[in-house]
Amino acid sequence: MATLKAGDINLRVQAGEVNLRVQAGEVNLAWRQWGEGDTVVLFLHGNLASKEWIELAAPHFPRGVRTIAIDWRGCGDSDKPANLPDFSNYSIAQHADDMLAALDALGISFCHLATHSTGGIISTRMILKQPERFGRVFSLSPVGPQGLAFRPDQAAFFDKMKASRELTRQILAATAMSLFEPESLAEGPARFKPDAGARAGLFERIVDQTMAVSEGIWSGTPVTLTKEAASGELKARMGTITHPHLVVWGMNDAVIPEKDLKEMAALMPDCRFVAVPGIGHSMNLEAPEMYAGYFGAWFGGLTG
Repeated sequence: MATLKAGDINLRVQAGEVNLRVQAGEVNLAWRQWGEGDTVVLFLHGNLASKEWIELAAPHFPRGVRTIAIDWRGCGDSDKPANLPDFSNYSIAQHADDMLAALDALGISFCHLATHSTGGIISTRMILKQPERFGRVFSLSPVGPQGLAFRPDQAAFFDKMKASRELTRQILAATAMSLFEPESLAEGPARFKPDAGARAGLFERIVDQTMAVSEGIWSGTPVTLTKEAASGELKARMGTITHPHLVVWGMNDAVIPEKDLKEMAALMPDCRFVAVPGIGHSMNLEAPEMYAGYFGAWFGGLTG
């Protein structure tokens, strides 16, 4: 794998090249690029996920847009350090710092952001820390600045998932519900609809990736998201986030409360909210071309 260190700012890669790595502080993070152009978009994936979640959508992104996707520490092909007892080295703030360090090493001084799920709250921390560095934000079913609180029994459920690929697959299927026969989501095992096509293969690869995430992700993310919700720090600062946001939410999403996203649209100065019928938590997997349409409408035609 190719590895970047801080200052290696002139790297150029072929569109879609995979298995690149960038030094971000104490960890090496895996990254991938699609497209070329002066408009740069950083994709921030969600919990238990990876950069590959936009693999089928990216070929439909507009010309002139360079999209970078980076695996969090503990996810995908990135380093998976042992977690500290309090999971502080897997906090939302730490993920944000990792991404900022990766952008430094890649020589990206300004970009836009595309986020999914927990990537949304990571982007909030990045924006508040370096507001001048970022432009527009496209947030798919994001964990908003409010955080997301997990009860002890909900957090403990992640232990059951990490011990069972079958259970993990069933839970991930529920986040991409439009790919599956409805009755199989309730009864299991989840069965793909006949038209799932390439999305089925990507989904199965994603399940395998999920089973390989670190303990800092399995157990740490519910802890750190709950801490964010309890602190209220980011929620209190929503009114100061002036970056244009497009928040898109699938109306069958059982992960992210609609009320949180409507609150974002109400309190953030430049935030619009769109609810999409027939889609669950993961439009980027369920309907990649639709996702690319929103992506292109938001980022296409920009000059930087």
